[in-house]
Amino acid sequence: MTAQSYRLGELAEQIDCRLDGDASLTIDCVATLEQAKPGALSFLANRRYQKTLGHTHASAVIIPKALTLASFPFALLRTDNPHLAFARAARLLNPPPKPSPGIADSAIVHPSAKIAPDAEIGPGVIIEQDVSVGPRCVIQAGVVLGRRVAVAQDCFIATNASVLAGCEIGARAHIDAGVVIGCEGFGFARAPDHWEAVPQLGRVIIADDVSIGANTTLDRGSIGDTVIERGCKIDNLVQIAHNVHIGAHTVIAAQTGISGSTRIGEYCTIGGQVGIAGHLEIAPGSTFTGMTMVTGHVPKAGIYSSGVPAASNQEWRRNAVRFRQLDAMARRLDALEKRLTALTNQQDE
Repeated sequence: MTAQSYRLGELAEQIDCRLDGDASLTIDCVATLEQAKPGALSFLANRRYQKTLGHTHASAVIIPKALTLASFPFALLRTDNPHLAFARAARLLNPPPKPSPGIADSAIVHPSAKIAPDAEIGPGVIIEQDVSVGPRCVIQAGVVLGRRVAVAQDCFIATNASVLAGCEIGARAHIDAGVVIGCEGFGFARAPDHWEAVPQLGRVIIADDVSIGANTTLDRGSIGDTVIERGCKIDNLVQIAHNVHIGAHTVIAAQTGISGSTRIGEYCTIGGQVGIAGHLEIAPGSTFTGMTMVTGHVPKAGIYSSGVPAASNQEWRRNAVRFRQLDAMARRLDALEKRLTALTNQQDE
């Protein structure tokens, strides 16, 4: 990132905020309320942290439109969505470096590959037969692009990522270090005394504006394709199995595992360490909190949770004993209800 500075009035206009303060102030960085110094821009999205405003040294703070402050020693930028405005300001103040066009001497590029003249191909990159890399792409050191891979314009693929044979990457994708796209899916057929691998013949298709975090893996389809639709944001260490289809603008947090052939609707939110079984249909707009185990279809959008929150060891041990007794307790309760019903009927008669 290369830092830039803005006059506050210009910055407010760029991020669509209403300015209350000196438009001529120079802003050259972003920071938290606690760490901000003069020249910094910060934000307040959660009113629980409002007391921190009294101690900040930021030159300007983005706050909710409805928040009323009696007095303040800094300029205010008011908006309905402070976090979004802050993200846009941070991007303006810290734009990513532009590609340095050219192919590093140590890169290995097949003669049939088509590389845009303004793309950057880093040291040790391997680009195989019939690959295409679009304009303004940055392919960092050690990346492998397998046969017939297509990478659209303005993509960033970080160090040591691999995009394997036949996969397609849409425009403006951000693929972080160590990602593997198009690895073999976990497909085996049972023989009488062993397992035999099922050929994985599909691809991974990634649409525009997708972000994929470090060391995430996306398996190729077994026959059809694994598909990640437009605008999805996938965290680090996520496993997406063969033939999974993820709808547009769904976000998935770290260490989630999605089993094969599951279809997830658009605009879903999936927390960390969620496990989703295979061949399921997940309704658009569904939310799963962290460590939820999804074992059946979810036909209706809502917020879903499972798992056991942390407790003291003593409490947990008591609850574990009760859990083992649930079936017997349920049977006794059912028997008592039947007896109660019988007694009530006798009294009525």
